[in-house]
Amino acid sequence: MNQQKFCLQPFTSIPNLDLQIDGNISRNDNNLTINYICQGDLEKIDIPAPVDIPIRKHELWQETCWEFFLGIQDSPGYWEFNLAPTGNWNVYRFDDYRQGMREETAITSLPFTLNYLPESVEVTLQLDLDKLIAPEQNIDIAITTVVKDINGIITYWALDHIGEEADFHLRDSFTLRLRSR
Repeated sequence: MNQQKFCLQPFTSIPNLDLQIDGNISRNDNNLTINYICQGDLEKIDIPAPVDIPIRKHELWQETCWEFFLGIQDSPGYWEFNLAPTGNWNVYRFDDYRQGMREETAITSLPFTLNYLPESVEVTLQLDLDKLIAPEQNIDIAITTVVKDINGIITYWALDHIGEEADFHLRDSFTLRLRSR
């Protein structure tokens, strides 16, 4: 198993907000597990309630949303995964930097669990990568989160912010490498 811990950083400082987003990611054969833990002043974060029946939905990044980007090592193409507190989700495929965006039809559901505690929210996703990549391919990952506060201010969290603006699609920000076996 190939496992790594992570801690996300906001693109800009956030006054009066005590928030930490960390977790771990692992790859065992061709199964990916990612676990986010968001803790701190959650009453200051706009976290929509879960829906009864989660659906595939567009533009989840306009609200609080856990995300990650996955690319095959030495390949320009990549996928964007969006996981909303409501349980709604989406996966997009790109041919290159922000080029050729389309829903990834190989993924027809993206079940993940949300565990709400008084001072934290935990999100866990287990994903079989066989529909996207071969087991022997190494992958590069960017782990990100969009946080919308109760005043409507959106902040962008990532492992590292490479550009002058918050841009999760920059391939240089796919800094975690998970080997195939």
